[in-house]
Amino acid sequence: MAQPPNAPRIPSTRARGRLFVVAAPSGTGKTSLVKGLMARVPTLSCSISHTTRPPRPNEVEGKDYYFVNKTTFQKMIEQGAFLEHASVFDHFYGTGTQPVEQTLSQGRDLLLEIDWQGAQQVRRHLPEAIDIFILPPSTEALETRLRNRATDTDEVIARRLLDSVTELSHWQEFKYALVNDQFERALSDLTQLVTQDPRPFATDRTELAALMDRLLAAPKA
Repeated sequence: MAQPPNAPRIPSTRARGRLFVVAAPSGTGKTSLVKGLMARVPTLSCSISHTTRPPRPNEVEGKDYYFVNKTTFQKMIEQGAFLEHASVFDHFYGTGTQPVEQTLSQGRDLLLEIDWQGAQQVRRHLPEAIDIFILPPSTEALETRLRNRATDTDEVIARRLLDSVTELSHWQEFKYALVNDQFERALSDLTQLVTQDPRPFATDRTELAALMDRLLAAPKA
């Protein structure tokens, strides 16, 4: 995985906003939770990523993503324009450094909806970022949600399920973790984490151990 060659470390002072990082395997409900959180916390801004994948139905340029081709994306990498970037399912995703810096320097809180690879890069440049991993309640629920999206072929769904085991194996790298079993409860937990005390959602809490044993035992082939 390529690393941003010139991505600067973002300085942190009390006058700066907080940076929240939310990651999860595909089908966990991350995007729906983030949209619900944004509606509940209007003072929170959401970073808009660049991507080389085609827009899905109802996605809007400049609102959901900045859609660019691979040539443009590669030029941005070479120019050091990304705080983080990663390749996911044959497409590239990246967060621009400049808009992140501008938002935080204004004292506004910002949320990045990225994957575990991007989260690793953000930690290197901004270790005080509040990173959150969203977990599914089971592999069966993960598959059901992927199929209900009706955006992927059976082949793509099978690949996402296999890759989810690798993604889930990085869960302990995050400071906090939530289980999206019932959407409204998960949304309330995420809202509490962002606006109140995040400590009840620490990744090292004991009740997550049995769930992670089941999720990480999912077949890899």
